[in-house]
Order: sequence, then structure tokens, then C-alpha cells
Amino acid sequence: MPKHSLRSQLLAQRRSLSHDSWCASSRAAQLNLLSLDEYADADCIALYAPAHNETDTELLLSAAFQAGKRVLYPAVCGHQMVFRRIERIEELQKGSFGILEPCPTGVDHQANEADLIVVPGVAFDLAGHRIGYGKGFYDRFLPHPDCSAHLVGLCHDFQLTEELIPADAHDIPMEIIVSDKRIIRSGSRRTEK
Repeated sequence: MPKHSLRSQLLAQRRSLSHDSWCASSRAAQLNLLSLDEYADADCIALYAPAHNETDTELLLSAAFQAGKRVLYPAVCGHQMVFRRIERIEELQKGSFGILEPCPTGVDHQANEADLIVVPGVAFDLAGHRIGYGKGFYDRFLPHPDCSAHLVGLCHDFQLTEELIPADAHDIPMEIIVSDKRIIRSGSRRTEK
């Protein structure tokens, strides 16, 4: 199925989730992610603020704060995405596309600071490829040579497709995909040096 068709189909399915279904799926997916050794070992994690029934990250944020981890959130600056640290959920405010972002006066953090980046997506295949919204913010950020974080795609299980998503040469696959029903280890995204 072409990317645009799959994107449209899954966005419609995600938007049709009832609040109770969204809450239950989000909670189960976050608990699965919290069980990862990669999460336990991370001193600094990057999360996202959900939009349009994306899997929630509030439980991950709360657990990270309780564990004393540093937490980064993305912010859109023109055509680029940066990460900024937050220390309280109240530091997030509506930014680009109506999605919550850190305060625009915050300090931009470098790509090598996060040990684990939780990546949203519209669809993921079992090899770790993803389809985003098509704006390319994560696609431009993740190839940064200093970005060595574990990449974890977080989604509702219906967003996982058995069909291989066509990947371009610049696409960076996820190392792990976590849904409400399963954890898939698709392998390392980095070539060994």
C-alpha cells in the first residue's frame, strides 16, 4: 500500500479511538516501554506531546521525573526540530501545529544528550521503518552524526503493519517498537564502526 494511503487509513483509525480505548492502549504501551532495560539505563530521555490520539507519554514523563532522569521534548523552529529540557509539565505550551512544546526561550539541547528517544509515528513495520505525518522533522533530526540514542517507536498495536514500509536512503529505522500488546526489537539502527 502506498505511504499516503496507509497514512490516511491509520490516521482515521487513530482519530476514531474512544477516549477509554485510547487511555487503556496508551497506558499498556507506556508500561511496556517502562519495562525496557534501555529505559532503565537512560539518564536522559526525549519524549513527545501526543496529538490526534497518538499514544500518550504522561506516564513516561511522571516515571522519568520520579527516577531523576532528565527529560527533553521537541520544539519546531522553522523547518527544523530541536529538543529542550523540561522540569515540569507546565513548561509545555501550544506551539507549532497546536502541539505542546517547551518554552521557546529554553536552551536547545544537542543530539548526543538523549540516551533514549521515544518517536511517534502514524505507522511502523516490523523492521523498524516508520511513517510520520510527512513533514520530515524527525527524519531530518535523527540522522545527526552525534545522535546515538536508542530509538523507540511508540504506538497503538493497530499501527503496526506486517507489510514492509518503503524506506528512503535517509530514513532511520527504529531499534525497538513498543505497542500496547508487544515489544518488537528490530535491531540496531547504527552501522558498526
